[in-house]
Amino acid sequence: MTEPSEPGPLLTAADLLGPVDAVAASLLGCWVVTDRPDGRVALRLTEVEAYSGQGEDPASHAHRGPTPRAEVMFGPPGRLYVYFSYGVHWCANVVVGPAGRGSAVLMRAGEVLEGEPLARSRRPAARVARDLARGPARLTQALAIGPDDRGADLLDPASSVRLHRGAAPGSVSAGPRVGISVATELPWRFWETEAPSVSVFRAGVRPRRAAGRSDRSGKIDP
Repeated sequence: MTEPSEPGPLLTAADLLGPVDAVAASLLGCWVVTDRPDGRVALRLTEVEAYSGQGEDPASHAHRGPTPRAEVMFGPPGRLYVYFSYGVHWCANVVVGPAGRGSAVLMRAGEVLEGEPLARSRRPAARVARDLARGPARLTQALAIGPDDRGADLLDPASSVRLHRGAAPGSVSAGPRVGISVATELPWRFWETEAPSVSVFRAGVRPRRAAGRSDRSGKIDP
């Protein structure tokens, strides 16, 4: 399939309503575009994960309600939820569903289609193009997404981080999410079948509980 040279129109709030797993799968093929002082990078999403805020998903940061960290997840749809994972790297999520629901879609991996030299300068460890945004930390590094983007409106044409329509993949696969130790039975990771930029699956392990750092999501917070 030949990729378009430019992203399509911006998504709308209506595109992000519905069950979180259905919306997550529909984001495959969409473009994420960042405009920074040093230039533009755009990638096409090839892998995502759904996290529900409806009380059915203990792996979700929204499972305990609108805490200070997870408040952005409760809407409106189209906001960018950015969090620091394992005290090491940033992850970026698209808030979906009606305001107040608390659902979001983690952008796990993508294929850089515009601004590859700039993405390479941000990801000097990447030896091949498929590794530029292969995994959620690499994706945010390639796009220069960080804490200042928390709450950004991905649907606003004036935003420096935007979510655009793109060509849907010809085939989509689904399976368990990566790196969690609860709700592991939910097949809420979706990826473009055989896309080289899809991250390597690693089953989650239950972390040992440390004083002041227990987290029902199965992830250890900083």
